[in-house]
Amino acid sequence: MCAVFESIRPEQIEALNLPAFDLEYEQEIYPNYQTPLLFKSEQGLEWRMVNFGMVPKWAEDKEIATKTYNARNETLHEKPSFRDAFLKCKFAVIPVSKFYEMKYINGKAQRWGVQRKDGRAFYVAALYEITKQQDKIIRSATMISLDANEHEMMKEFHEPRTDKRCVMIIPHERLDEWLSLQQADISTFVKGFPVEEFECFYAPKSKKDSNRLQLDIFESLM
Repeated sequence: MCAVFESIRPEQIEALNLPAFDLEYEQEIYPNYQTPLLFKSEQGLEWRMVNFGMVPKWAEDKEIATKTYNARNETLHEKPSFRDAFLKCKFAVIPVSKFYEMKYINGKAQRWGVQRKDGRAFYVAALYEITKQQDKIIRSATMISLDANEHEMMKEFHEPRTDKRCVMIIPHERLDEWLSLQQADISTFVKGFPVEEFECFYAPKSKKDSNRLQLDIFESLM
């Protein structure tokens, strides 16, 4: 699972030859924060600011996003929060600099970060939705997750004896393929990221963030 991450940085956008954009956003993203999302239109690659956490068309307000920021790839076709976007192939990516997970050492939770060794941003698979609430357009997205019980790195995170999950990362070279999908079949993308390309590190929250209201990143998914 991933509830907290750092979005792509300006220098990383240029390094990946992505379209430039002038959008303002927090560097560290939590559910119900705005984050840049990359998708493909008839004009090519485009950026949009979206709410982190899916807001389906039937939702009464944005609070549902605190439960819909991750979506299990195994149940996209059946969960009400994600089914419509999945069947309509609303595939996108959320470019990420690093994401955070909790590791339990001697029974105590520690925040750790995960990032690429080469410093490049990476693409987390996402579904997006557009809806309207009280005459206001809401663009939102969820990160797709996969089983990480056997993943060499990610199996070490989350509480002991619980199901291990990880966000699904789209290889740089397959970005266009992912964004161009016309069928609701993502089976060839459901793979854990290559451990040799990533690193994890202890990343305690700064004192500045210590008083910020944090949600439980192990909250049950819808």
